[in-house]
Amino acid sequence: MPLAPGYGELGYTLPAPGSYALPPLGPAADGRVLDSRGNETTLHALFGERYVLLSFMYTHCSDANGCPLTAHVFYQLKRAMGTDKVLAENLRLVSLSFDPERDTPAVMRRYGNGFRHAGDSGEWRFATTRPDGALESILDAYSQNVQRALAIDGTPGTRFFHVLRVFLIDPERQIRNIYSVDFLHAGLIRRDLQTLMMAAGEAQRTPAPAGFDAPPPGPGDNRSDYASADYETRSRALQVREGRAADLSALVREPPLGLPALDLPQGTMPSAEQIALGRKLFFDRRLSLNETISCAMCHIPEQGFSNNEMATAVGMEGRSVRRNAPTLLNIGYAPRLFHDGREDRLSQQIWSPLLAANEMANPSVGHIINKLEVLPDYHGLFQQAFAGRPPGMQTVGDALAAYQLSLNAADSSFDRWYFGEDEGAVTPAVKRGFELFNGRAGCSACHTIGRSHALFSDYSMHNTGAGLEPGGGGQPATRSVQLAPGVFVEVEQALIDAVGATKPADLGRYEITRDPADRWKFRTPTLRNVALTAPYMHDGSIGTLREVIGFYNRGGVANPLQDSRIQPLGLTETEQEALVAFLESLTGSNVNELIADALAAPVGDPHTGHTP
Repeated sequence: MPLAPGYGELGYTLPAPGSYALPPLGPAADGRVLDSRGNETTLHALFGERYVLLSFMYTHCSDANGCPLTAHVFYQLKRAMGTDKVLAENLRLVSLSFDPERDTPAVMRRYGNGFRHAGDSGEWRFATTRPDGALESILDAYSQNVQRALAIDGTPGTRFFHVLRVFLIDPERQIRNIYSVDFLHAGLIRRDLQTLMMAAGEAQRTPAPAGFDAPPPGPGDNRSDYASADYETRSRALQVREGRAADLSALVREPPLGLPALDLPQGTMPSAEQIALGRKLFFDRRLSLNETISCAMCHIPEQGFSNNEMATAVGMEGRSVRRNAPTLLNIGYAPRLFHDGREDRLSQQIWSPLLAANEMANPSVGHIINKLEVLPDYHGLFQQAFAGRPPGMQTVGDALAAYQLSLNAADSSFDRWYFGEDEGAVTPAVKRGFELFNGRAGCSACHTIGRSHALFSDYSMHNTGAGLEPGGGGQPATRSVQLAPGVFVEVEQALIDAVGATKPADLGRYEITRDPADRWKFRTPTLRNVALTAPYMHDGSIGTLREVIGFYNRGGVANPLQDSRIQPLGLTETEQEALVAFLESLTGSNVNELIADALAAPVGDPHTGHTP
């Protein structure tokens, strides 16, 4: 039997990317599936926000031009992701078994482990279904005709016969090509993907017709461009443009690779209704006094659920908030909350920003509860989520906590290497950086790592010298003042002094305990997803990861109460770059899914009538 072209070279020259079109062939259907860990999810949730290659297969197929051909082509693409960053960031491989009775999640996990050595940082998801009929509806939607027959050669079980078809699906869930045995080839797939991405890029650059305004921004800054051509943003708003709901409950029940199970009191696992209610509250500007500020306006989803544009947050009517907005990713693991550790429960923490005069400025708890009781779009939601209980101090806090507990982002390239034992998941520079992190740099003394998971924080309070200005030098004659993202002007310091208030001192943990030994102590932040959450330190005073490494390499800012572990390190430039590479490897693979889910969240209309 001759082998399919996918095993070798094509007998013809491929057309140049962009020289042809791949029009939509129809919507890609969804359905209930189980991932390789046994978590119930949906096919679309597995797709994420990428282009997807979807194959239907079964693990014991012996036809060389059947399922093994698909595995071979997918393997080639997975290896290519190790050197092709664009491919790794934009393509996801999904293999769904149509033999759920034999291909259990454990079997699919073992099957997938056989391809871990392909050596890349990309993703290949393996899934199956429950043997309850869910599979049949998916197969019908994709016109996958599968015939079953009992084996007659003495082997146990059932044999399957199907026509091999692999589907190329775009981020809008449209099928763009269907590959058969004769056309399933890694080279052709890569050309098709380039063609689709080129077409999408041209569409994004096409100006709006005359007389039409650009679409309004969504709840998470859904902009198409920035005013200044040379301005660089870390925001993922330019990558994730379309809202799509995710299965947030699954992220609470089964956090991604690298994170432990959430330590929740028995009986307090949040329900899907509670998470959805908390999500709605999180994006609702009506929860502020003048209905202009939501939680998401300081903890911006596409900026790592922090704020990349401002060193410190801005609250009600432009009032300054003296500290940087910390990330909410993986916040459910933090036993201490806020930079000074003053709270220990998410359900209680939310009331500080809701009531602070320089944040959301509500005059009282009752003011917020009274408002929620009369807003028509909240009618019955609290009762449904909390067994008949109305809006109240506890239920509002519990709902917002439920949403924050779902913001778990891991399964990074580091996790796939260190915990998943995929040697090719990270570069040699990352491995060298991790060696320094655990060794001479001493970072893991506070940013801790376990055997089976890592939170990258001891969540303790430390004085590193951050926030303390080095002695001497005085003030400069002018200061750079930010007017808008990427727009700065030089203003005379004397003018600033004449109209501005003196910057308040920030003594950190001391303000909570009044213990002099706690002066300038702040909570150790997690390093997961740290590449997304600049600027850094409690005051947002350091702009880049490279500068953070330089700060610690110098030994921080010496002071009498500085933690004894903070010492000059003497790292070379190459070693510091390796540490940065390691930190950049800690970005979770599901961050874009959380952003897309946030973009799909309902946003409270400030013009909705209510009686305060």
